[in-house]
Amino acid sequence: MTTIKTSYNRRSFLKTSALAGGGMMISFSWLTACESTAEKEVNTLPKEWFNLNAYLKIGNNGLITIISPNPEGGQNVKTSMPMIVAEELDVDWKDVVVEQAPLNTDLYSRQFIGGSQAIRRGWKGLRMAGASARQLLIQAAAQAWKVPSTEITTEKGVLSHKKSGKSANYGEMAATAAKLPVPEEVQLKEINDFKIIGTSKKNVDGKNIVTGQPLFGIDTHREGMLIAMIVHPPAFGLQLKSVDDSAAKAMDGIKDIFTINLFEDNYEKLFFDTCAFPNVAVIVGDSTWQVLKAKKALQLTYEPIAAKTETTDRFGSKLTKHTPAGLENTSNHFKIMEEMATKSATVKRKDGNPKKAFENAAKVIERTYTAPFLAHNCMEPMNFFADVTTEKAELIGPLQKPEFTEQALSARLGLPIENIDIKMTRLGGGYGRRSYANWALEAALISQKMNAPIKLIYTREDDMTGGIYRPAYHAIYRAALDKDNNLIGFHIKTGGIPESPLAANRFPAGAVENYLAEDWTIDTNISVGSFRAPRSNFMAAAEQSFLDEVAEIAGKDPIDFRLALLKRAKENPVGEKNDYDAARYAGVLELVRQKSNWDNQASNSHRGVAAYFCHNSYSAQVLEMTIEGGKPVVQNVCCAVDCGIIINPDAASNLAEGAIVDGIGNALYGRLTFKDGVPEKSNFDQYRMIRMQEAPRKIDVHFVENTIDPTGLGEPTFPPVFAALANALYQATGKRFYHQPFEIEKSLNG
Repeated sequence: MTTIKTSYNRRSFLKTSALAGGGMMISFSWLTACESTAEKEVNTLPKEWFNLNAYLKIGNNGLITIISPNPEGGQNVKTSMPMIVAEELDVDWKDVVVEQAPLNTDLYSRQFIGGSQAIRRGWKGLRMAGASARQLLIQAAAQAWKVPSTEITTEKGVLSHKKSGKSANYGEMAATAAKLPVPEEVQLKEINDFKIIGTSKKNVDGKNIVTGQPLFGIDTHREGMLIAMIVHPPAFGLQLKSVDDSAAKAMDGIKDIFTINLFEDNYEKLFFDTCAFPNVAVIVGDSTWQVLKAKKALQLTYEPIAAKTETTDRFGSKLTKHTPAGLENTSNHFKIMEEMATKSATVKRKDGNPKKAFENAAKVIERTYTAPFLAHNCMEPMNFFADVTTEKAELIGPLQKPEFTEQALSARLGLPIENIDIKMTRLGGGYGRRSYANWALEAALISQKMNAPIKLIYTREDDMTGGIYRPAYHAIYRAALDKDNNLIGFHIKTGGIPESPLAANRFPAGAVENYLAEDWTIDTNISVGSFRAPRSNFMAAAEQSFLDEVAEIAGKDPIDFRLALLKRAKENPVGEKNDYDAARYAGVLELVRQKSNWDNQASNSHRGVAAYFCHNSYSAQVLEMTIEGGKPVVQNVCCAVDCGIIINPDAASNLAEGAIVDGIGNALYGRLTFKDGVPEKSNFDQYRMIRMQEAPRKIDVHFVENTIDPTGLGEPTFPPVFAALANALYQATGKRFYHQPFEIEKSLNG
């Protein structure tokens, strides 16, 4: 077994206390990403145990409850996280119940989700919590039975002493265990002894989801609750000037119409306070239908915004952001990006002598790649419940970064944080969109104004036209080949509106002797933010499409070409800042080659390969398509992933499959354009999404088996499929795809 010290975190993180009805609680305050909840048909919880706090509770009936601090966004960690605790506790999975905690920054740190970090950040703490509880229970039994603790074994929540024949369930020893001091060190299980981790468990919320139980924010209902909606300016670059509500106010069921300003003049925004429209009109009424009708009857006027420069607090560091005035157009965006690409840029990494390498090259390949703004289009529109009084605020809804929202609420409402209670619901879609919770602040201000509980609901049009978007990007890739078709120089010059997607130390950095990475940015008044696998979702598409074309020009198999570069990066790396493990990177390529039967391609199929490292994990994919009736059909995507130890195989496969379908849809159809600041698409009849029949007919997901601590999975399988699709399309059509969305119809029909 592995022995770990508990004293490192004991004083601040590991606490025990006796419960009123007997039992033990082990604090989960160090768990930065535990997300677990369960509705199970098991013994009823003792009422005195039911607390919305961050604790593992063991009742005197043997029931184990884990109260989770972080929100659930569909990653299934509400099932996988408790599996880790149950493993080290050595309990029966059927005896585990998990509850969602409210926001409580006194108990938790990093109480949010994002960056595919849930399992990775919770792994050690969860194991320690389970192992520490088990050790305390063993000590309690040893005292009760007057036997050495080393002679006591556990299995499925039962303590046993073989020599004396004594046994007891955990619940019988919980009260005694709670009074014992925390052990200085505990032993963790050997990985080969895992019984729960590595087995597939069904989503603990699955039944409630499919039977329509009220799990989501939009399901929230309170007696006497009013419905609220907002109207924001129709274009980025405009702000609200006046409201004529005479007709709307006279309509049935309308309680009030007014305007709100999210941020006071002296407020320094936090990093996730991004909002292009802080001034909005508000309609409050008895029902959704009444409010919708009144919303259409409002007469609003707008005026141009002025350019401004703001300072934002990014987790303690200060960022300066410039927002220009004016009404922006997609056509101009790409012209400006093309112009920026011709100018000098900021050098982020330089190895060797790239200039000389390109001057002496036998062949130089240069290609340009672009990607448009993208909307998140979460299935559940933005919504939030708020009940704000002069003394306290209760809020309920879907958030990714609730602790930062709480800080903004405290500043704007004038309430101390301890008087703000945020209850987190399951997210009906997120992937970054629900990190920027201006709608939660809007709900609170509306409730405060009305002195009543309200539920704010965005229409689909409100959400799609109000941000937050994936930025638009542009990249130029250049490769230098010598006379023997060896890659001797590599140059990336990339940027975006308003951020750069560059990760200068990622592959093929470290694999090419002469390497140059530089970038630039362009300011905008269009609000942007995190989008599934931020920045990587573009860079993987561009980089892996380019490498495929370079491999073809060099006369090499695309997998062999990548593996040769990774071999160089492993055996004789260039530079010391390479942020990937070349052996693990090569491992997923080798696995996908084997599992996809790459070397024996069917004559009627067309395949593309891509691989990428991001969010601490590695993924490689081979996409196979055929042309049927003049249209491409994705027959299969074979995916290989190295994300360390797999907790819940079915859940892990589901994450990868969802990311692959999502990536194909965005690559083929995703695009949001602007004309004079107005988003030209506002609902699903205009914004093209992937359809059921367009999803791959089969997806095979394979995981590299190793004993490395788990890393991210919600995002890493998303970026490479863009390029795998582009490379397969090239094989099918003879045309390379450089600009998203790929617009297949045009290429197939001339």
